Amino acid sequence: MAGLPGTGKSTIAGIIGARLGAQVVSVDPIESAILGAGIEADQPTGLAAYLVAERIAEDVLDTGRSVIVDAVNAVEAARLQWRDLAARAGVRLRVIEVICSDEKLHRERLEARERNLPHLEVITWRAVEQRIDGYGAWTGPSAALPRTTIDSVESLGRNVDAAVAWLDS
Repeated sequence: MAGLPGTGKSTIAGIIGARLGAQVVSVDPIESAILGAGIEADQPTGLAAYLVAERIAEDVLDTGRSVIVDAVNAVEAARLQWRDLAARAGVRLRVIEVICSDEKLHRERLEARERNLPHLEVITWRAVEQRIDGYGAWTGPSAALPRTTIDSVESLGRNVDAAVAWLDS
């Protein structure tokens, strides 16, 4: 999964995981736990969370199960991390990018969401606006990753069905 905060990635990932029997590994709870352990927020906790998620995902793949990684995946290095993991594990990688083309709806969803991640700062709309600039275009090697984009202005059911159909194709 890839996309900016508040687009609906986690919700969609959870439903797809339940439907397909895939393990969902989410980066945000991992980072919250790292911060809860007393690691200072000025440390590279985001990078650490991605590395822990990779290790967990690799362990799941080693059991023969599918895994869905729920993360922003804003930069090329993060995207290629999953490509390299899939290659090591000998599995197919599929990327679902979730966007919300309606800025007002995106903002409303972001501001209304409640997350049980006590050590992570609440992500504000301003923070999302700043991340838009840092959200890299799918160019270079990541442009070749098999990817579909779904727009969360569509119904949740329609998006889940479209994502599952794409994953099964």
